[in-house]
Amino acid sequence: MRKYLFILITLFVAGYLASKVQSSWGKVRVQSIKIPTQNGQWIVADLFKPVSANASNPSPLVIVVPGFQRSKETLSNISIELSRRGIVTIAIDPYAQGLSSSSFSRRAATKEGYGMFALVDYIYDTSILNYVDKDKIGVTGHSAGGLAAMRAAQHFGKLAKKNNTKSKIHSVFVSGMLRMGFKEKDLKNVESNVGVSYALYDEGAWQNELKHGSLENASEIIRLIYIQSEKENKIGKVEMGKYYGSLNNNSATIVFNEKLLHPFQPYAKEAISNQLSYFLDVFQMDNSIPGENQIWFWKEFLTFVCLICGLVLIIPFSKILIGLPYFQEIKNPIPKAFPTPTGKGLILFWSILFFSIFIACFSFIPLSELTKSMFVDASNRKQTWFFPQRMNNTIMLWAMLNGTIGLILFYLSYILFGKKNGVTKKMLGLSISFIQILKTVLLAVFIASSYFALLFIIYYLFHIDYRFIFISAKVFSIETLYVLPMYLPFFFLFFLSNSFRINGSGRFQGRIGLPTSLLHILATSGGLIAILLIQYIHFWLKGVVFWKEGWLYVNLLFAVVPILLFLPLFQQYFFKLTGRVYLGPLTMSIIFVIMLLSNSVYYYPI
Repeated sequence: MRKYLFILITLFVAGYLASKVQSSWGKVRVQSIKIPTQNGQWIVADLFKPVSANASNPSPLVIVVPGFQRSKETLSNISIELSRRGIVTIAIDPYAQGLSSSSFSRRAATKEGYGMFALVDYIYDTSILNYVDKDKIGVTGHSAGGLAAMRAAQHFGKLAKKNNTKSKIHSVFVSGMLRMGFKEKDLKNVESNVGVSYALYDEGAWQNELKHGSLENASEIIRLIYIQSEKENKIGKVEMGKYYGSLNNNSATIVFNEKLLHPFQPYAKEAISNQLSYFLDVFQMDNSIPGENQIWFWKEFLTFVCLICGLVLIIPFSKILIGLPYFQEIKNPIPKAFPTPTGKGLILFWSILFFSIFIACFSFIPLSELTKSMFVDASNRKQTWFFPQRMNNTIMLWAMLNGTIGLILFYLSYILFGKKNGVTKKMLGLSISFIQILKTVLLAVFIASSYFALLFIIYYLFHIDYRFIFISAKVFSIETLYVLPMYLPFFFLFFLSNSFRINGSGRFQGRIGLPTSLLHILATSGGLIAILLIQYIHFWLKGVVFWKEGWLYVNLLFAVVPILLFLPLFQQYFFKLTGRVYLGPLTMSIIFVIMLLSNSVYYYPI
């Protein structure tokens, strides 16, 4: 157990160092805040306050708004870099994401800035934040968060014109959004500096007016510059990195067009540098740290170490628990492996594998469309307790369908071939008594609870969670546990089917052409990997993604597939620990589903 003690120590050391990077080694104080907003709603945010900011030396402030399916931690890199440059930063959980409340508005990003509008009003009107220069309030966001930032410039600009005052928003930086917020009628209300950063290879660029991601001739950008500069110059080609208009009267515009994909834009050094340099320019902070000097990736590395350590520590926790006298009867000898298939058996094996991959691949997008009619309230952003997670409803249906098909194929392959070729029920690891299954369920709950208990301890001590970019295990609200029993049974079907396949029909005495680990990856997530390959190979060859309408659902897989890659390892481990196929899917489905539910958009009733 010494190696696991070392891993536990590594987890705490990595968590401590990550918190130090996040706080710029004590130069920035990081804390959670909760702001009540309209209609009984609320916003939870992380406040990054530089020690240098005080009443006698107030600092500019930037509000960071993550995009759809993202929480405040996903853009902590921006918060870290802004705050270490002396800028007070508040990173929010948007409405219906993270720990913030749902919204009564079906257009929360447009109408409420995901809660940021109320936060701006609070900051501007309160005397408590006396260390903030209220004449220099900025907003930045990516994707839907970028839309929220643009809407903030328009909302507060419109109010300023109506009241004949200055806009509460000094500057905004819009990242990863172009198709919304750039109409002439909206741009006329802007009274702030505007920075725009858009990925040249953005998967959603087909929705733009010119149907591509280049901004040199983009109608939206030309229109923005024309209106911002008070119609002085009608330009034909936009020069990247050049200021148009004037910083002196908050009418400046600057545009960047990095060679990136949409989901990775917030984590590219060049894009971050452009954003940082923009705020240093508009706030006239000439003596600050240059935008190219960045440290945020050290936090990402350290929280990635935490993510890996947290998963590995599931092993000793399970060993300790199953070693208790109460759980001893769950342990059984490991069944004998299957005979290596040959001839027709080998053809049947590969046929079933590729058939299941095909179904897994091409069922995903149709099921995303089906959710719109099955889960009407969630699909229309209405508060509901009936499957309230819009995006996870798609993954749930996919897991249920493919899990059911997998179980059917497993049964048919056993009846039609395995049973006739030396495969016995005892070799499948299925036999279990009622008392043993109850104890197995209880043990799975204890193991999963220990995993999240340690996560909450790390968060309490260091204010960091387990994550790498947008792959994460994070602290969650009590509502997550309310809906867990709703989603868990459907995901369990997939996990159980996967355990049958890996520990039953995929456990052979010899090799069948591929390494066992690769074989198990194909069986678990081959269909989802195929979706990403089809989407981006088509994008590379044709310049447009294969699944256009469902491109956001495909992007969701960047956070799902890496987690599923670990699944076969745990399925095998728990099978060897108990000699049965049940503990793995029970334990990992609880952990996986809580991770999904806590990292997704939801519409819980307030």
